[in-house]
Amino acid sequence: MNEIFGNAFAPLRMQTQGIWRPAVDIEETDTAYVLEADLPGVKRDDVTVELTNNVLSIHGELKERERVGVLRHKTRRTGEFDYRMTLPADIDPEKVTATLNDGVLRVEVAKAEAAQPKRIEIAKG
Repeated sequence: MNEIFGNAFAPLRMQTQGIWRPAVDIEETDTAYVLEADLPGVKRDDVTVELTNNVLSIHGELKERERVGVLRHKTRRTGEFDYRMTLPADIDPEKVTATLNDGVLRVEVAKAEAAQPKRIEIAKG
């Protein structure tokens, strides 16, 4: 029976092992770039967010929980994850925030002051 389950679910097992990339949304506002990554079950202490030369890196690990019985089927991801993206040059690397709530990591990178649109008032002439 173990051999049948092992052969039938081998492709799924291979997809859940090793380094994986979380699902990510990236939004640009007038004042910032906002990245939201789905990291369900990941603890805050198991995630690292770094910004180096306009490259935003998110790295961490979703640890396998201890099991009592025999695992017959597995499609949930565990192990290390990694996500990198190059941001435009118009960011302010001193104004970056990151929060992790309800399994969603939100990273907000502010745009530099010069990059933000400025409305020019037209004077009567």
